[in-house]
Amino acid sequence: MLRHCTGTMDEAGQWVDSWQNLEVEAVHDGAVTHYHGNPLKVQPIIKVRGRYRDFALLETPMLGVLSRSSRIATNVYEVLQAARGKAVLFFPARFDLHEVQAADGYAYEIAIKRFNHDFGEKVSAYVSTDAQGDWWGGAGGGTHCPCGHCLLLGDTAAAMMAFSHHIPAHIPRIALVDFNNDSVQDSLRTAKAMFRHYAHLLANGQTEKPKIHLVWRRLDTSGSMRDVAVDPWAKSTSIWGSPRLVFAVREALDTGCKWDLPADQRDMAAEYCRRVRIVVTGGFDAAKITRFEQLGVPVDVYGVGSSLLRNNSENNCDYTADIVRLKVDGQWRDIAKIGRAPADNHDLQPVELGEL
Repeated sequence: MLRHCTGTMDEAGQWVDSWQNLEVEAVHDGAVTHYHGNPLKVQPIIKVRGRYRDFALLETPMLGVLSRSSRIATNVYEVLQAARGKAVLFFPARFDLHEVQAADGYAYEIAIKRFNHDFGEKVSAYVSTDAQGDWWGGAGGGTHCPCGHCLLLGDTAAAMMAFSHHIPAHIPRIALVDFNNDSVQDSLRTAKAMFRHYAHLLANGQTEKPKIHLVWRRLDTSGSMRDVAVDPWAKSTSIWGSPRLVFAVREALDTGCKWDLPADQRDMAAEYCRRVRIVVTGGFDAAKITRFEQLGVPVDVYGVGSSLLRNNSENNCDYTADIVRLKVDGQWRDIAKIGRAPADNHDLQPVELGEL
């Protein structure tokens, strides 16, 4: 914005760039700042020195980008901490305007990089649309198809087989197994259909192993819905709210793949089912993920959506801009509003606008 929108109109009504007269310092994407409630001791993330009227109109859009992107990156970072290094799918695309997806996905990827740097992890980034990966080369992935709910129509196994027939084997197969409110049986049916296809490929000399993942989540059903695998007396009865359902599906996959198979395929089928990974989505945030992790729920991947867009008092990422110094007769003078003051941040580095 500073590079391409700084300037004024001349007397002839022509735009005149003046970005080259600015001195800019900024922190790198992914830098961490803290605010402890004292406005006199903030950590600025960008400093601009120049003729204020040339870039004054950019204040609001600049603050909007910084606030939103920092909010999403911070929320993702906290979710990753709660997930203890497990992958987190970035699923907020359908809860917001499509125009912001590229910036949002970039903020998510920055958070992944910062988390991996801080904790020595190798968590991969998974976005749900190509737009979310546009700024960093990511590609969208998800469940069955861009609208998995529409594809199901009651037969999860058939839908997954149809999907797999057209999609390359290296793309993870994520089945929505909650359509019939019977996640255990639909998981087993889908695993059986996928395994039979898998065994057929191996028998015919194909060695590339198709992947299969299973995911269930709350659809457009009421929060009072209860999966048939969850006991009626369970405290949480919604499809997505009960860790009991995750345990039930995991146990079924680990012990229930006992189909009518040739003897030489039975052990292979059992191993196939044990390797199925479970993805959970639906109402997840850092607090809910922490609860699942504390209970030891056998989740492999978390899908997180609208909570990554939220602002709150604990990690408020709102930004403001202040004029704190004015140059008069070649000398800089402090001139901040009452309660504000010039501040520094050791992470600030010069920015060469000419390279942008």
